[in-house]
Amino acid sequence: MENDSRKVIIELKNVRRNFIVGSETVHALRDVSFKIYQGEFVTIQGTSGSGKSTLLNQLGCLDTPTSGEYYLDGVSVRTMSKRQRARLRNQKIGFVFQNYNLLPKTTAVENVELPLMYNNKYNAQQRREAAIKALQAVGLGDRLYHKSNQMSGGQMQRVAIARALVNDPAVILADEATGNLDTRTSFEMLVLFQKLYHEGHTIIFVTHNPDIAHYCSRNIVLRDGKIRDDEPNLNILSAEEALAKIPKPVDD
Repeated sequence: MENDSRKVIIELKNVRRNFIVGSETVHALRDVSFKIYQGEFVTIQGTSGSGKSTLLNQLGCLDTPTSGEYYLDGVSVRTMSKRQRARLRNQKIGFVFQNYNLLPKTTAVENVELPLMYNNKYNAQQRREAAIKALQAVGLGDRLYHKSNQMSGGQMQRVAIARALVNDPAVILADEATGNLDTRTSFEMLVLFQKLYHEGHTIIFVTHNPDIAHYCSRNIVLRDGKIRDDEPNLNILSAEEALAKIPKPVDD
């Protein structure tokens, strides 16, 4: 398939991001350019200091370039105000964080409803229905009214993924989403992400773990603020097959 025939969800054109630290200028991103197409499952890798976190902030509309252009689902981000970016972020991006970022003492369904509170297309009943549907999609239909302290790390991350999905975003942006999980639970999450990918979701998975690239459709590597590698994965491994080889805990 020609790239031009696919819808572009994210496009960066010569993005630079500089920071002034004392009398020094730190060049965190240096002329970064790439496109991410609808339905891709992309890892972005890089060691500490590579510019990975700065790029994540650009992609998540948490920051804007010093120069260059960033388009999210066809919308130019660079000249937006903070309020405009916040609105776009809520409409277009579903975030999944390493630390889950769930509200404590709040049920799974209430956490998942949260992004819809800012969407006037949903009334209270529609919010609840959408949240339940999203939780069922990630295998938590039996945990709707459990609170964070009643769930395992893997269950909390599933709630976070459901929250990312509930607004039907243009892209799911996962930041070290398996970083706090043990090996087996990490692969359970990768199984879920691969399922979402096969359903047509666009996923960007920011990680320091090079092994995750084997389960995605494309891998971008950052070093010293520049793209050093950007290659499709022509042999995507099955997370489900990998999970089946990991022994279950003895107390299961």
